[in-house]
Amino acid sequence: MAELTVVSLNLLNDLTFWDLRAPLIVAELRRLNPDVIALQEVALPLNNAQWLAEQLGGYTVHLQPKTGARREHEALALLSRLPVTAPDGLELIHQDRVAQRITVRVGDAPLVIANTHLLAWLTDATPRREQVRRLLAWLPRDAPVIVCGDFNALPHFRAIKMMRARFVSAYFAAHGHEPAFTWPTPLDRGKGWRHRARELLLRLGGIALRRTPRWCGTLDYIFVDRALTVRACERAFTQPARDNPRLYPSDHLGLVARLNW
Repeated sequence: MAELTVVSLNLLNDLTFWDLRAPLIVAELRRLNPDVIALQEVALPLNNAQWLAEQLGGYTVHLQPKTGARREHEALALLSRLPVTAPDGLELIHQDRVAQRITVRVGDAPLVIANTHLLAWLTDATPRREQVRRLLAWLPRDAPVIVCGDFNALPHFRAIKMMRARFVSAYFAAHGHEPAFTWPTPLDRGKGWRHRARELLLRLGGIALRRTPRWCGTLDYIFVDRALTVRACERAFTQPARDNPRLYPSDHLGLVARLNW
């Protein structure tokens, strides 16, 4: 059977502490040794996805910028050390969101890997479900598909139920439940008023929902075709810097899935 390791991570498009976070991300990617890496919130024009690929070596980079006003500032990226054909992108309309896909060769057969970052909204919003419908209609059915990304949706939201109608959540397949949370980590975002306001809202949300000391939830997923077997799936990028307990690789935890086909 062919084996494949896929990693998904929202990098956080805030470069305030990037120079400190970047070595943590590189070290974890080296440990995980993935065949394909799906990244969300790639910072432009810096293109830290390209920088990560250069540090790791052996990966090609396939970039998909957002649309509209965010085109010059943020992108998705798929990094692959497998042969790639047919890179393609999809506009998801709301909030300038996009999806991307590539086809890789695993042994002698093609496998489609998609990457997305959906609408950021607190509720089970209709526009996010519209994005999922658009995404599902765009994904091919003549080859197995893996979909990675930050869906900005809790496991009980209808957008996630729509994905599960066609795909299997890799983490759920491995554990029988989704992770306790993938966002936010305890990452220190700095002293700006926006960061202070965000932290206050998270703490108030934690108190209101009895998830003290701050709100947290699962927003990130790796969905896999039912033709694939999930050998393992775990959260990744879970450890802070040794000398700073508030310095994490990102404000999101990532996922790593090890698959057989």
